[in-house]
Amino acid sequence: MILRLAEVTLIEAIASEQVIIEVERNLADKLPATLPTFRLLVDRCLDIVPSPAPDQLAPFAGLADPKDRSILAAVLNRCPWLVSFNVRHYQPGHSDVTVLTPGEFIRRVRHLLSSL
Repeated sequence: MILRLAEVTLIEAIASEQVIIEVERNLADKLPATLPTFRLLVDRCLDIVPSPAPDQLAPFAGLADPKDRSILAAVLNRCPWLVSFNVRHYQPGHSDVTVLTPGEFIRRVRHLLSSL
């Protein structure tokens, strides 16, 4: 649903390089036949931002799980919302980003659209 919203340009969807690499690795291991479709969706729907250098992560210490700090750092200045099934990995979080599950994100978008 989120990628569909991005595909029809209702939202701008941004992902870090790290996220794409992780998804491709998991798909290659578990569902390799889905990789071409995933890559097509990425090309059509996502704006990919580079992962920050390790020395750029220091300000994010303690704001997210160490493995996910670079994701938070990559999207911080571009996204008011970070969508993840692992919301607990982004605790206590950063005041400029609200971390939401996909379902919570869809509810917020629906509410915003119904307010127009």
